[in-house]
Amino acid sequence: MLVPMTLHPLLDAHDVPAVEPYLRSVGEVFRAFREQDSGCVSYGVLLPDGRRWFVKEAVTDRARRSLDRAWAFHRALRHPVIVPQLHRIAVRDSSRTATVMPWCKGEPLHGATARSRFRALPVPRVLHALDRILDAHLAVEAAGHVAVDLYDGSFLHDFDADDLHLIDLDEYRPGPFVLTEARLPGSRRFMAPEEWRRGSVIDTRTTVHVLARAARLLLDAGDDERAWRGTAAQLAVVERGTRPDPGERFAGVRELAAAWRAATSAG
Repeated sequence: MLVPMTLHPLLDAHDVPAVEPYLRSVGEVFRAFREQDSGCVSYGVLLPDGRRWFVKEAVTDRARRSLDRAWAFHRALRHPVIVPQLHRIAVRDSSRTATVMPWCKGEPLHGATARSRFRALPVPRVLHALDRILDAHLAVEAAGHVAVDLYDGSFLHDFDADDLHLIDLDEYRPGPFVLTEARLPGSRRFMAPEEWRRGSVIDTRTTVHVLARAARLLLDAGDDERAWRGTAAQLAVVERGTRPDPGERFAGVRELAAAWRAATSAG
């Protein structure tokens, strides 16, 4: 006798009339993120089996294009540091979609409290987090993609487990490409100069810049960047990685990572 398979309420859902009512019908919506600049509404959902999930719905055309781009990115690579998009749900009678991801514990570091708490950690713990960011972007580079709109809100840090994951990499895309817009989306504190110029080439050197900026900002004790906690050798790597001329930076993430790790070992 064949035993019927039990369908997963999220990972096997393909077409729903509306996202939030459906989520409430299959589990408990314990968090809702409604006022988002991205044009998405997101939900934390607790299912009866005790597992938590994160569901992100695009509610504007721009957000839908971004989620479509993210879906393609997550099909191109998987990495344990990057929280994956596992499934996509269509919203009936519309072009809207929602993506399903595992719920990952932690705090995004764009909040002042979380960022200050992170910067107060012992330096070895900060270096461990930076190494995870670099390791993930080695996989991004190997998959032929470049970082777009990476900032401290993408860094989800679990202070209890001393672990960091990357979230909301929705603007990552295959590279190199020529910027056809006035600017790319992103945080001014992290962006490379070429991300602000129509006609610029966006490639792995752009990713080098944003990663070097991440190191500069996370390994400093304050927002004014006057309290560097790393070594002079590490700061030299950061300074080369963030040069205005892309040709003067490291040639790619692999070269940046090698230089950073050598400077860290020496220190």
